[in-house]
Amino acid sequence: MPVVRILMTLFTGTSDIVPAIFVVLYMAGLFMMFPKSGVKNWHALIPGLREYQLARCAGCESDAPKLAFISLAMIALSIGYRIFRGPDISAEQLSTSDIVMTIVIISLTLTSFLLYIRVYNGLIEVYGVRKAWLWLWIPPYLECIPALIWGFSSKYQPGWKVDDIKAELAKLVHQGSATVMDEGLTVNLKERTVTENFQKKVLLRDIHMAIPQGHLVLLLGGSGAGKTTFVNAVNGYEKADAEVMLNGQNVYTQYDQMIHEMGFVPQSEMMRGKNTVLNTLMDSAKLRLPIDVPAEDLKSRVDEVMEIFGLTPVQNHLVEKLSGGQKKRLSIGMEMISNPALFILDEPDSGLDGVMARALFEQLRKIADTGRIVIVITHTPDRVVDLFDDVIVLAKDSARTGRLAFYGSIEEARRFFGREKMEDIVKAVNRKEEGGDGLADEFVMKYAEVQHG
Repeated sequence: MPVVRILMTLFTGTSDIVPAIFVVLYMAGLFMMFPKSGVKNWHALIPGLREYQLARCAGCESDAPKLAFISLAMIALSIGYRIFRGPDISAEQLSTSDIVMTIVIISLTLTSFLLYIRVYNGLIEVYGVRKAWLWLWIPPYLECIPALIWGFSSKYQPGWKVDDIKAELAKLVHQGSATVMDEGLTVNLKERTVTENFQKKVLLRDIHMAIPQGHLVLLLGGSGAGKTTFVNAVNGYEKADAEVMLNGQNVYTQYDQMIHEMGFVPQSEMMRGKNTVLNTLMDSAKLRLPIDVPAEDLKSRVDEVMEIFGLTPVQNHLVEKLSGGQKKRLSIGMEMISNPALFILDEPDSGLDGVMARALFEQLRKIADTGRIVIVITHTPDRVVDLFDDVIVLAKDSARTGRLAFYGSIEEARRFFGREKMEDIVKAVNRKEEGGDGLADEFVMKYAEVQHG
């Protein structure tokens, strides 16, 4: 019997019958899951290799060897403990080596738990299912339930395979860069990363473009494609491994100076409702303009901005009494006070009807025509697309990284994607489980090939 229990421990990690049954069921689920991700099914039967491939299927390549090592180490310690010490030892018989081994086992167990949390989160993302599935993966031995369901049901399919198009996409990283312009915005972004659950995650990669002055630019991309991350990297709010140049000046190294050259209008208005329009703009002027600007010049600038945005008739009205369109114009006017060279707006037409949205975008067109660069995120681009010069399309590739799928004129975008509407372009690069066509990788590679020959 001891030999049988040792063999059980070797293949399942436990010598007890009931837990071993759950582990066998778990292995059966992985046996069916692995081929879906391009991994040989028999790898599910081999300790160490099973954990290694599971991490790879979850997109956690760096965790794969760690999990494999911990799995084998735990099995070796368990078998060694049974052979040399026996299964039943009283507290009085514990030696220093026993205590050390116990501490080692506890440390390995905790480390393994943290790694598995990352792997299971990765699997949830790869399969495009709800986060609630995590509660079935975490409890010991219950992970056989989601493994069996995902493995045997054709309904559950991973968004990408381990060794498929990821290898092709990796070849496109850091190929070339945009030439820095003396006038305009030049972005050469290598990577934007964060650390989640002790693991590096790449949010954006290999985005290069040069936008001339006077251009109104549409920024498109599906959920999670990295639009907000991109604009935060461009304006220096969240720095990336990048060089961002605005009119020949480095946004990152000269941030204190360049921050006044950039205006950002978020989706939600950040204004005090009980303040008047005039006082709101005066407060903004005091914050954005140099401290030594005379009071009469501040007031003159505020009057100018109110005139530009049609706010003079309501200058003494409370912000909370304004219409939706007036509030949007006031938000833009607050950023316009410092006369920035770059405007970035996140869904400025949110909550506006077609007529009001059109009027707002016509105002943005006028701002761009004064020589400024205006970049706009909107989920309803087709009703105002004729006002834009260029479009940026970001897409989340099979490695879940935001990539540049296109940058160019509106007409060039239509020819490149073979679609007339901008909303259909977004649908083309969205994942299938998000209602899209799942062509992000195809267009990312196509654009890279066009750019780099």
